[in-house]
Amino acid sequence: MKSNLKFDFIVNKENNTVNVNREFAANLELVWEAWTNPEILDLWWAPKPYRTKTKSMDFREGGMWLYAMISPQNEMHWCKNEYHKIVYQLMFSGLDAFCDENGVVSKEMPRTHWTNTFLEQGKNTLVQITAKYDSLADLEKIIQMGFKEGFTMAMENLDQYIEARFKLRQQNKTSNKARVSSYLNFDGKTEEAFLFYKQVFGTAFLGKGIERFGDIPAEAGNPPVAEEIKKMVLHVELPILGGHILMGTDAPKEMGFTLAKGNNMHLCLEPETREEADRLFNELSAGGNVTMPMADMFFGAYFGEFSDKYEINWMINYQNQV
Repeated sequence: MKSNLKFDFIVNKENNTVNVNREFAANLELVWEAWTNPEILDLWWAPKPYRTKTKSMDFREGGMWLYAMISPQNEMHWCKNEYHKIVYQLMFSGLDAFCDENGVVSKEMPRTHWTNTFLEQGKNTLVQITAKYDSLADLEKIIQMGFKEGFTMAMENLDQYIEARFKLRQQNKTSNKARVSSYLNFDGKTEEAFLFYKQVFGTAFLGKGIERFGDIPAEAGNPPVAEEIKKMVLHVELPILGGHILMGTDAPKEMGFTLAKGNNMHLCLEPETREEADRLFNELSAGGNVTMPMADMFFGAYFGEFSDKYEINWMINYQNQV
């Protein structure tokens, strides 16, 4: 977490609550999406070294999110969140409980009554979280289980994921000239693949060349990058033919990524205007599946992501600042 972002964690034993105020360096639309889209939640919700895997999610009043926290030894700890009230991009509340893989609630474990409120504050978004428990004993048990430490790490995972995935794109594009690129994800073989492509096409890497997870700035409060992924590739760009750009990154499981055939490649369009970005997004995504609506990102881009009706993955990325 960046040191200038608000983070309060207050335990109130008089009313059996934990109150958290957590600020993120992104706009409201992006933060709301990160908290309500299961594909994005799976990337950051679990504290390291655990990871999250969603079994099902129905984000509506009366709906439920059923998911597992998976340990490095592949032990699965199941939870479910039943949604009670949802006000789009303003708040949602619900009941979170430990359960089995079918959603049958454990009676031995505390249940958490959540209320999450989202407030846009300039370029940042403040999430106000109230976690209420049925008894003081439940509150004390959840604190003893490491709730503060785990929740803090999850919030930092979201910071780190946003920064790692998007920040470096702006560094490598120095004008608003339109271009098309292909964004490739690898399971630890990005460097090997891109050195092969570099040899085949006889071109040179753009920007700073191969950037690695170990290059992420060690800002105050930022979670450390695991040693086993420091040498993995965070971002690389290589021109091939006709001005086309290959971009690539490793997708380590330690960062919460779940790489599979079908989600390992996107076509990335970078139009010259914001209006063209909207047109491309709206027309290409019609009948498809929007995973991230077009929105202004804190890193200076207007960005969206989706798969079209033919299940082809696309990114639309317009740089507001150059």
